[in-house]
Amino acid sequence: MKLLLDVNLPKRLKNDLSDHEIFTVREKEWNGLRNGELLKRMIDDGFHALLTFDKNLEHQQNFRLYPVSVLVLTAESNQYENLRPLVSQIQKALVDPKIGVTNISGRQA
Repeated sequence: MKLLLDVNLPKRLKNDLSDHEIFTVREKEWNGLRNGELLKRMIDDGFHALLTFDKNLEHQQNFRLYPVSVLVLTAESNQYENLRPLVSQIQKALVDPKIGVTNISGRQA
């Protein structure tokens, strides 16, 4: 599966998802793109999912226009140490990803 790590996630997360073809927004030179343009480029480039820390994306985009999976990671911070425990949940969500937003949370209720 071809995945894109948003600019708000640490590049080190790629190592934990090595079963997939993963690029960062910076590697694709898509820094500074608005979310709609980013999602459009993802689709045009054959990406299957975006991993992000952007909690507002779900409310800002129409996923009928952008039929991609977006995994929104929630943890104490977007530092690698706080996101690494979410890797097993990310892997499970990628087995059968749904179009639109899936929330992956490390926070306890």
